[in-house]
Amino acid sequence: MSETVFYILAGFILIFSVLTVTSRRILRTAVYLFFVLLGTCGFFFAMEFNFLGAVQLTVYAGGIVVIIIFSIMLTSDLQDKLEAAGVSKIFFSLLAVTAGAAVCISTILSYKFPALTNNVLDSSMNTIGLRLLGYQENGFVLPFEVISILLLAAMIGSIIIAKKADVNK
Repeated sequence: MSETVFYILAGFILIFSVLTVTSRRILRTAVYLFFVLLGTCGFFFAMEFNFLGAVQLTVYAGGIVVIIIFSIMLTSDLQDKLEAAGVSKIFFSLLAVTAGAAVCISTILSYKFPALTNNVLDSSMNTIGLRLLGYQENGFVLPFEVISILLLAAMIGSIIIAKKADVNK
């Protein structure tokens, strides 16, 4: 993957991630999240992981964000603004971000990346289909079940956030 494409996508994701967590309008936050997930999808396509890119595009960028936007539009007034974050929330958020970044960076730096091999993997539709239905070591049934729970949690969470604004009126 070209370094230029990497830095463009990383900057795109970084900008929209910050906009996602700092915006006070809930619909704009959902749209910014959509752009973050599109940028992540761009990473997969740039690395030529087309299947993962398509899954990222349909499940996350398509599924979760559309559910969140529909839930917001059906349950709240789009003119409402979220409350501004207090100093303690900002402090603990920065503390959590710093701790998460430290864990990620230390994990990456301590991991011994294996050398690349030239093994050709079987990527026929039959093999992909069997892996999607499999629950063994290389199966994908468990991740798809986790994604379905994530979609449900996203909808419930967005409804709770939207209904919280109705209760405050």
